[in-house]
Amino acid sequence: MSDETLTESTRLRTGAAAPCCSVIDQESRDRMARVAKALSDPIRLEMLEIMAQGRSCCELPDPASRGVPGAREPHGICVCEFQETFGLAQSRVSYHLGVLKDAGLMNTETRGKWSFYTIDRDAVAAALEAFHALLRT
Repeated sequence: MSDETLTESTRLRTGAAAPCCSVIDQESRDRMARVAKALSDPIRLEMLEIMAQGRSCCELPDPASRGVPGAREPHGICVCEFQETFGLAQSRVSYHLGVLKDAGLMNTETRGKWSFYTIDRDAVAAALEAFHALLRT
């Protein structure tokens, strides 16, 4: 490993300033990296698309037929519905939702043992604006 690689590795690990005139702080860079990771998988992109469309897409069943408590229909999509849509195990769906949650791109509504997920449109818009600003500099 070269001295240059070691120096770059140390800089990234310690959060030291970049040798150029970086206009983005480390916290913003970390947040953008989490968003980029979340958007880098086709399944997560499709999950976001389904959440953006809401329950009216995909002919999802009435949650009351599954025993979901509450007077009104939830706005979000539950893990079991993602499982059925993608043919994935619950653990895999939960992993993908965790990545999206870590990136701050979705909201959760809990009803008893049920969790329903919706896209956080403001967070997605802010993330896109941050990437746009990065590319303008």
